[in-house]
Amino acid sequence: MTNSEAKKKKEEKQKRRDDLWESFSEKITTWVGSTSSLIVHTILFFASFLLIFVGVEADKVLLVLTTIVSLEAIYLSIFIQMTVNRHADSLEDVEEDIEEIQEDVEELSEDVEEISEDIEEIQEDVEEISEDVEEISEDVEEIQEKKGGRSVTLEDVESILQKAIKDIEKFRKQ
Repeated sequence: MTNSEAKKKKEEKQKRRDDLWESFSEKITTWVGSTSSLIVHTILFFASFLLIFVGVEADKVLLVLTTIVSLEAIYLSIFIQMTVNRHADSLEDVEEDIEEIQEDVEELSEDVEEISEDIEEIQEDVEEISEDVEEISEDVEEIQEKKGGRSVTLEDVESILQKAIKDIEKFRKQ
């Protein structure tokens, strides 16, 4: 087994141990915040005070009770802090996800703006082409009037097309 494999196994073992402690601290924190915990603690406190009536010295009962309560408070605060730390890590992950989503939304907004601009340009091009078609139609009508109702010759169509080509070239230069 190489050093990296041994190190990896050691890290995995440590992670399993950490996960076990975190799971335990989560369960303890959840239980302490429950109604059943309140009932159990209340019964234990009453029972400890009943010991005084049974004949155990009050100083000894209070000393043991104080020690137990102090240790319980210390461990509880540690478990709570472990739970808070784990939740803080989860919140950091969520914040990173939110930032990524916001970046994606900004990119999509930029894409939508670009598409809108492209649509406007296309609409302008369509309007210009429509104007060119109208001009060509007017030219055809004008030629027909000049010809006195005669049918349009191939030369007439050719001159109209040359004029249209010039108009298109002007349009491209703009």
